[in-house]
Amino acid sequence: MPKTGKRYLALIKEFDRNKKYELIEAMEVLKKGKKCKFNETVDVSIRLGVDPKQADQMVRGVAQMPHGTGKAIRVAVIAKGEKEKEAKAEKADVVGAEDLIEKIKDGWLEFDKLVATPDMMGAVGKLGTILGPRGLMPNPKSGTVTMEVGKTVRELKSGKVEFRVDKAGIIHSIAGKISFESEQLKENISVLLESILKAKPSTAKGTYIKGITVSTTMGPGLKIDLAPFLT
Repeated sequence: MPKTGKRYLALIKEFDRNKKYELIEAMEVLKKGKKCKFNETVDVSIRLGVDPKQADQMVRGVAQMPHGTGKAIRVAVIAKGEKEKEAKAEKADVVGAEDLIEKIKDGWLEFDKLVATPDMMGAVGKLGTILGPRGLMPNPKSGTVTMEVGKTVRELKSGKVEFRVDKAGIIHSIAGKISFESEQLKENISVLLESILKAKPSTAKGTYIKGITVSTTMGPGLKIDLAPFLT
């Protein structure tokens, strides 16, 4: 049985686990409890009142974090001609066409996001068994199959995040780093929640957002008061 560390137990004592915090207050509590030597990520989990097994209740989309995520995103682009030049101009980490597809087929996966133009998707589709299980397959719904290559690369590198509800009906995302100002973290999470609310399926019944929890990489979770987001 795994043991609970002393630092974790000490953190639990610093806040009320039954209380539902206002978002800005929760950020301040998390920052106050920072004790790790590295810059922890602030994670957010949103429990939804949907049935992910139903295709018409799948929730997914993107959110442009106004203050970024604090994480350097490596973007690969599969495109040709002017779109290839556009990607390079926006400093995509690697750009190619058939050569890049072959490189990925051979096992190279040193990127966080893959963008492709629609005309290349026939060839990219052959990489489905490699990219699909890793969540790296370009998809029109996430904006990674696009002719706006330069804009997409710029947005991904500046904090555009993709969200998708899991089998348990929960969306997991990052909100930034604990070194961010409390107000910056609050604004990032607020934008994420707005995007999730906009993605509500028309077939979803009852309470849509059932709960929100925020935490740091090594810390316990704090419950968030939903009222401000549901009015």
